[in-house]
Amino acid sequence: MRRIRETFEEQIEQVRVDVTRLASFVVEMLSDAMRALVDQDEALADKVILDDDVADDLDLHIEQECMRLLALQQPMAKDLRIIGTAMKVIADLERVGDYAVDIARSAKTLADEPYFKALVDIPRMSDITIGMVRTAAQAFVRADLGLVREVIEQDDEVDRLWYHLLDELVQYMQQDPELILQATHLLLVARYLERIADHVVNVAERVSYMETGRFEDLALSHTASWTETEEGGEER
Repeated sequence: MRRIRETFEEQIEQVRVDVTRLASFVVEMLSDAMRALVDQDEALADKVILDDDVADDLDLHIEQECMRLLALQQPMAKDLRIIGTAMKVIADLERVGDYAVDIARSAKTLADEPYFKALVDIPRMSDITIGMVRTAAQAFVRADLGLVREVIEQDDEVDRLWYHLLDELVQYMQQDPELILQATHLLLVARYLERIADHVVNVAERVSYMETGRFEDLALSHTASWTETEEGGEER
């Protein structure tokens, strides 16, 4: 019986390793997509689009392994939450890969046209979201609620940059209609990054549930806490 338990724990650990592999792969996709955008590198954008098949295969492999563990091991309590969380996490990570592909497609569209302004805030958003993916993956592997809180806090900065870019790019489009196509694609890229951050927040919330057994809307709770701090002068 002890050996069966040890084997099961080894299989759970392998799931954690595989989730980390998927997270690392979609981070690479996102990094490549942003470099393709900034450098206007169409070949690199094509590579990102092709890499999506690899991310999908990794996602499917982990899902199948989780289903096998559910069917054969009949896990209870915490083990069940770990497996369920892994399945939710890989779904969000797969969506990160999809958004990296969307960014790569915008990069291809913009590859032959000089940018009307230097790209500063979009790469900054990308750096933050990439950091969020890495931190969320570590939170899952380490079962670390402190890292969960880091992810939620980083999401605030992504949202701030998104609204800033929305205002700025709309102003450019209003002032010069010839900029509409390029500004629209840059706005889409910013939106994709904002959505990636939202998916990473989902991952963080699932890790919190995995550890506590309670599901909370952490982004909403964090916003409420911040609002109370602003209005009341102290955090409650």
